[in-house]
Amino acid sequence: MREILCFGDSNTWGYSPKSGRRFPRDARWTGVLQSRLGSGYHVIEEGQCGRTTAWDDPVEGGTRNGRAYLAPCLESHAPLDLVILMLGTNDTKKRFSLTAFDIGQCAAGLVDLIQSSTSGHQGSAPKLILVAPPPLSAMTAFADMFEDGAEKSKKLGGIYRDIASGRGCAFLDAGEIVSTSPLDGVHFEKAEHEKLGQALARMVKELL
Repeated sequence: MREILCFGDSNTWGYSPKSGRRFPRDARWTGVLQSRLGSGYHVIEEGQCGRTTAWDDPVEGGTRNGRAYLAPCLESHAPLDLVILMLGTNDTKKRFSLTAFDIGQCAAGLVDLIQSSTSGHQGSAPKLILVAPPPLSAMTAFADMFEDGAEKSKKLGGIYRDIASGRGCAFLDAGEIVSTSPLDGVHFEKAEHEKLGQALARMVKELL
């Protein structure tokens, strides 16, 4: 059984932009990935609404700092064959006052943490797919929260690509495959989950 950890935010959790609730398991991109890969693979969902790359949220509170949770998460699910990492959208919120460069540096830190871990087989590091989240689209209810976030989010694809190239891990620019919903500008609709799950399934089969 190949073990795959999917580490991300509300779009990995499966937040529906229409209902505000969670999509059914088989509709989430992680569920699509599991279905396309089949019984020889085990897809582990580790998505959390509001999760950042490396920042405590002063408004939403809780443990939303991805860096703080990633190391114990890797340990608890070891041994892993592959980690799929998709974070950065929440870092574009106005409250964090980060540049796209800052967000990239934090994402790079997560890549380093995974690649230096012993959470793979026989004390090695698992393989990694770094996924750049798609750009934000027209804001509605989240407009104030993500003020100026759209411009930052448009830069993440190129920044993350360079990170992956420099560190020798696989890369996917989700913005070339899916778009955020016009209902809220942040989350994926069901059809986009399907597209992303299928694209990642093809990559996983090539890597593993």
